[in-house]
Amino acid sequence: MQSVTEDDLLQVLRYGPFNVALQAAIQARGLSLDTLRRRLDEQGIAVSLSTLSYWQRGRTRPERADSLRAVRGLETILDLPRHSLLTLLRPTADRTTGTWLPLEELCPEPGVRDLLDEIGDAGGRRLTGLSLHDQYLIGRHRELREVRTRAVYQAQQRGVDRWIAVYHHPHGVLPSSRFVRGCRFGRVRMDQASGLIAAELLFDRALGRGETYLLEYGFGFDETGPPVTEEGRGFHAPQHEYLIEIRFHPATLPARCYRTWRPDGQTALQDAADLRMSSYHSVHYIEFGMAAGYHGIRWEWS
Repeated sequence: MQSVTEDDLLQVLRYGPFNVALQAAIQARGLSLDTLRRRLDEQGIAVSLSTLSYWQRGRTRPERADSLRAVRGLETILDLPRHSLLTLLRPTADRTTGTWLPLEELCPEPGVRDLLDEIGDAGGRRLTGLSLHDQYLIGRHRELREVRTRAVYQAQQRGVDRWIAVYHHPHGVLPSSRFVRGCRFGRVRMDQASGLIAAELLFDRALGRGETYLLEYGFGFDETGPPVTEEGRGFHAPQHEYLIEIRFHPATLPARCYRTWRPDGQTALQDAADLRMSSYHSVHYIEFGMAAGYHGIRWEWS
């Protein structure tokens, strides 16, 4: 039987499918199905040998609550990152299994690759975004005043110690200020012509495999910016959780707001749903297990 390397395992855990990932994890750890069954039983989880065999061969998939509990137990026994197997059980329609979109496809601005090359590889594929919250503040003149991001990442390999944040203003305006919390800025590069910024966010330590890291960062803009009508974020790969919130100045509220989506940076933006403004002048949506691509909110001023 061909051995499964740790890199091979991490790759198949990211892209699936579930049965292939489970089989690879079992081979990598050198455990038998009977050993897995016994260790699950020690946790109070009853699963038959035939069920485990069906799962790894792709004949059936865990669906019931007790089966999903068993999958969580398998992640622990097989020493896998939390939720790595569970994520692969989400419906294909919700998570484009096997898709990794290069940044150039999400952000077609010609300067983005040059900025990243100047900073260097930050090991983006070695980090998984578990939770991400974007908040955009719109000023009284309908301009973007601030974008704030709070994120939790999980290391898929040991030694990861940084993340590169990329932001592109809808009208090419560069930020006038920036801030971080829980990390510090390393190299920061900007493209004046396109309004692109790439910022290296340095963790306080190198992470162990499976370890999570919480950080916050943001950019501020002058009041002289042009009116904006949409904001959002592109994701390389399926995302566990994404919350996007737009907060408007109470003196200038939009007439309508829509949830938007497109599979890449070239496809026309599509409206997916209407969104209702709260009495606190904000609109938001939250999504779990969403597909790779661009997800955002657009609004109409009249």
